[in-house]
Amino acid sequence: MKSKKKVLLSGNEAFVLGALEAGVKVASAYPGTPSTEILEFLSKHDEVYSEWAPNEKVALEVAIGASFAGVRAMATMKHVGLNVAADPLFTAAYTGVRGGLVIINCDDPEMHSSQNEQDNRNYAFAAKVPMLEPSDPAEAKEFVKLAFSLSEQFDIPVIVRSTTRVSHVKGLVTPGKKDKTKVKPGIVKMPQKFVMLPGNARKRRVDLANTMNALRTFAETFPENRIEQGSKKMGFICSGVSYLYVKEAFPDASVLKLGMVHPFPEKLIKKFAKSVKELYIVEELDPFIELHVKAMGISCKGKALIPAIGELNASKVKQAITKKKGPKLLEPPVVPMRPPNLCPGCPHRGIFHAISKENVFVAGDIGCYTLAALPPLSSMDSCVCMGASIGTAHGMQKALGEEALGKILAVIGDSTFIHSGITGLIDVVYNKGFSTVVILDNRTTGMTGHQNNPATGLTLKGEPTLAIDLEGLCRAIGIKHVRTLNPHDHKEASKVLREELNRAEPSVIITQAPCVLIPEMKKRKDKPLYEVLIDKCTGCRACLRIGCPAIEWTPVTEKEAKKLGYKPRQKGHSRINPVLCDGCAQCVPLCKFKAIVLSEGKDD
Repeated sequence: MKSKKKVLLSGNEAFVLGALEAGVKVASAYPGTPSTEILEFLSKHDEVYSEWAPNEKVALEVAIGASFAGVRAMATMKHVGLNVAADPLFTAAYTGVRGGLVIINCDDPEMHSSQNEQDNRNYAFAAKVPMLEPSDPAEAKEFVKLAFSLSEQFDIPVIVRSTTRVSHVKGLVTPGKKDKTKVKPGIVKMPQKFVMLPGNARKRRVDLANTMNALRTFAETFPENRIEQGSKKMGFICSGVSYLYVKEAFPDASVLKLGMVHPFPEKLIKKFAKSVKELYIVEELDPFIELHVKAMGISCKGKALIPAIGELNASKVKQAITKKKGPKLLEPPVVPMRPPNLCPGCPHRGIFHAISKENVFVAGDIGCYTLAALPPLSSMDSCVCMGASIGTAHGMQKALGEEALGKILAVIGDSTFIHSGITGLIDVVYNKGFSTVVILDNRTTGMTGHQNNPATGLTLKGEPTLAIDLEGLCRAIGIKHVRTLNPHDHKEASKVLREELNRAEPSVIITQAPCVLIPEMKKRKDKPLYEVLIDKCTGCRACLRIGCPAIEWTPVTEKEAKKLGYKPRQKGHSRINPVLCDGCAQCVPLCKFKAIVLSEGKDD
């Protein structure tokens, strides 16, 4: 019998293949790097209901409901998303499941696209649920299938932990057969299991303890917890991508690879520790395995040598343990530094330019607009987590009282507002605040790759649906003063901003203009282009203050300046790159010398 042909998949694609082979029927998520692509890939399969939820808490609750209905269900999110979903997670450990329930949670060591580093293995320990951790795409597929099976076998949600490197690396994966579940879909009333009144919860807490004990016994013979015997001089305990780094750095060493990172196979760990002279724990971020191994009374070396911050690699591991340079890695090509920036034509640039002219503290939020914190806009003073901007502004206002009037502003994106900003705005109204909130509605979830959300009028699959009316929603909450404007209009943006900042009542400004990268904007064939008339440019650099990548500064020598007839001390002129210009016209009113004009050329 011929084996099935291997396919090249990313870790996130492999998670999808595993879920499909496990027979998943419902999947819900909120986008966030490095987990976003999982639901995007899954949405292409019509046999699975998949959706973008308003936030991760809702996503997990949807998956829990599907599990209660007897089908296999999945929720996916990045590491900080599990913070949002922690409430239902901890209780779902008590209720257990009917259909298998799997949470794929992707950590982001090195903070490639995150506001913090967070080791979510700690959530498995705190919530008392099992966690599997694959090291490559092949394991990513298999571990998801295992997770669904274990979930039903032990009546408990299972977390599959990924990291940025595992989610985005490509590897060979072998497609397999579809699993069969013995659970029949349907409504089954089980109030003692599913209704967590204190009386029921106390009983379920004992059941959960028994389940964890059974899982500890299971972990001892779980095939993915395996000893790879090598030299007895050095032994390593590791999991996930750290396993690959150890194998590359120390190919002859003995290794205990943990496929299940919670609960631990204590007998197996003790057996392995006795078989080697020196025991090392190699893991990214927290000393999670190390602390538990030391708690067992086993001597080992870990974070005293291995960095606890950022990603590891084979070279770092080798050097940390031997104090010698590790395997030689390919040197990346040297490229000029390119600071992150808002795109040419970005509607956020206009409102932040207006904000930059006001002497206000800007409580910001998570999204591509957070880049407005960087020069030259420099228009954001705090950014904590999804939806925190409104609560932060309200807290500052309450701390300072009337002194805060006109001095504090909250800024939040449309998707982020729906995610967790609505409750903050309710708090402002309910507790008689007077914060001004700017909702940046660019008709998409921009930072994570232009996913739809409840305000766009399209589902994950691109099907038309009811779009949330943000203005109507704000009024329904109790905001009397709601203004909608075009952020490309500097004059109007500044006028409205000043009026609302000085209002002694809560107010909302909705800036509404589509992201330049959504398909309908990218396909425009008649967008205008602008150019700088060199003979009118005085070199004042006012046009550079909005930080548009399309506007370039061309320095000239004194000799060239004389030849061009420049005024004294003029050291160059601006230029608009026609390839980058999006035709937003935000730069036009900035030039009082009328040097920026509509170009005769067109973008074809």
